[in-house]
Amino acid sequence: MEEELSLIADDPWLAPYREAILSRSQQYREQLGDTPLFEQARLHHTNGLLFDEDKQQWTYREYAPHAHALSLIGDFNQWDEQAHPATKDAEGNWSLTLPAESLKHLDNYKVCVTGDNGIHHRLSPLTRYASQNPETHDFTGTIWHPEQAYQWQHPSPPKPTAPRIYEAHLGIATEREGVGTYEEFRSFMLPRIAELGYDTVQLMAIAEHPYYGSFGYHVSNFFAPSSRFGTPDELKALIDTAHQLGLSVVLDLVHSHAIKNFAEGLREFDGREGYLFRKGPTGEHAQWDSLLFDYEHPATRTFLLSNLAYWLEEFRFDGFRFDGVTSMLYQHHGDTTFDHYDKYFHEGIDQDALIYLQLANTLIREIKPNALTIAEDFSGMPGCCREPADGGLGFDYRLGMGIPDHWIKLLKHTRDEDWELATIWEQLSNRRCGEKTVAYAESHDQALVGDKTLAFWLMDQEMYWHMKKGDESPVIDRGLALHKMIRLLTLAAGGEAWLNFIGNEFGHPEWIDFPREGNEWSYKYARRQWSLADNPDLKYGGLQAFEAALLQLAKNRQLLEAAPAQLLNLDQENLSLQFERANLIFAFNFHPANSITDYRFPVHIPGTYQNLLDTEQIEFDGLQRLTPKSTHHALEGELRAYLPARSAIVFEKV
Repeated sequence: MEEELSLIADDPWLAPYREAILSRSQQYREQLGDTPLFEQARLHHTNGLLFDEDKQQWTYREYAPHAHALSLIGDFNQWDEQAHPATKDAEGNWSLTLPAESLKHLDNYKVCVTGDNGIHHRLSPLTRYASQNPETHDFTGTIWHPEQAYQWQHPSPPKPTAPRIYEAHLGIATEREGVGTYEEFRSFMLPRIAELGYDTVQLMAIAEHPYYGSFGYHVSNFFAPSSRFGTPDELKALIDTAHQLGLSVVLDLVHSHAIKNFAEGLREFDGREGYLFRKGPTGEHAQWDSLLFDYEHPATRTFLLSNLAYWLEEFRFDGFRFDGVTSMLYQHHGDTTFDHYDKYFHEGIDQDALIYLQLANTLIREIKPNALTIAEDFSGMPGCCREPADGGLGFDYRLGMGIPDHWIKLLKHTRDEDWELATIWEQLSNRRCGEKTVAYAESHDQALVGDKTLAFWLMDQEMYWHMKKGDESPVIDRGLALHKMIRLLTLAAGGEAWLNFIGNEFGHPEWIDFPREGNEWSYKYARRQWSLADNPDLKYGGLQAFEAALLQLAKNRQLLEAAPAQLLNLDQENLSLQFERANLIFAFNFHPANSITDYRFPVHIPGTYQNLLDTEQIEFDGLQRLTPKSTHHALEGELRAYLPARSAIVFEKV
């Protein structure tokens, strides 16, 4: 248990919880057993409707222990409920076989389930492609069995040592008013993302979901890539092209809950409440209006673990961002204040969900050792990014969720001159030793209607009128400066990886509002206007150029791989902040009005320093109050430099 002891050594406050940490390790080992996990996660190889190449026949197999009868219905038998009944074995699995000529590519099908709740036509839990009727909007299972299977061309790139992540929703990635497609994203967005300097794409809303406006978080069909964006092969081509460009592709995975919908989802599939979900009130998430998985039940674990294996094997994803980890870990779903370590070990812990997450990370590594996993956990669970065998959950990174919340809170409630730099620094630097954090200034959460992006909080409606170059506006000048400074400070001091949400790199001027009755089902605000960033007459391009320079700096200087930032100087009176990381010096002057001539601050190594990057540069639409590549001498441990108001400089030692 050497690692467990090091976990406590890194945080002595964990010492009273040693037995709880050891217990987690022991329960994980007991659940793991002697059989490799990937052999226990093969449901996608046996269940659902599959074509058996060796026997040249179709097989259908389904777990439905409480159903009275199952039959396969569809185009192939004129939807006759009696034509193709399945037989049940002692374990509750139903099965049947069909000749090869019975079914063909793009045939529609469902399962007729007779149970305690009556007779219903359902989608198989293992549906791999679910198409929507454009008139009725109903979903049906659709066979995806083209004559030629997709031929992969490119291997996955090496695992990023410090991911620079581009979080994207495929549907809004187009400028036209409509739903973007896999093909559009592949041909237009992927080269753009790679050129900007990202090395990882995080794709949202991939698993099928009936309500487009759910952002993909109300999943109905866990094994079906959403047909609203295109076909399964088009998704494979997207991932293949990403790999060609050196981009890893991470799936935004939702195993924290599932949609309540009866027609499209898993609810009461075998005729009774509790199919894969908890029964009663503990099986529902009131805030999310969704169902909660029963992580203790072997069938549920097999289903979810097989789902992980399916996305890794069939679509060659390079990892997962696990959504809603806090909700999974606690019976109260995070509805508390995490103000004492008892909250992590003794109060409301969902031990079954915790073990599932440990098993999930273990399985992912068994299948793809270089896979990347990220936890969306705002609770600060100790050991989130430690090995499961040592009591951890096994993730590579956790999201630094408090960082964007703090920036938005500042912009909403605090005057610029009243920003407390010590609080900002604490928010950026306070993270667990040995557990890596994905830093971000904003994500999709801040881009939705009901909130605002950084750019919109900073500039609001002025963006519609004063973003043309040469148009003077103090509101825009402030917004551009702080947008760059916040992102630079967050990346340089906030973690070991970086995340940006689609369009925020150039300060997209609008929130996201999916088509709904309240906006007359409009797509006007469910898209990204790339022409704004690409128009040389507008200032959006300056923000985008700064993001590219920031990513290049992080890559070339291994900034995110370096040890945490070391504070050099915090001057609240002058709103000035300086720190060192990766042998670079970062100097910020957040004061709204006071520029500082010959400002002095300590450095660890004397010598000559050069201005490597600053927010004032003309290519970033800065005010050009600094001279690029200018040199500064650090004598007797002090660096002297001119720090204009609302500016930031990165110095390198010459």
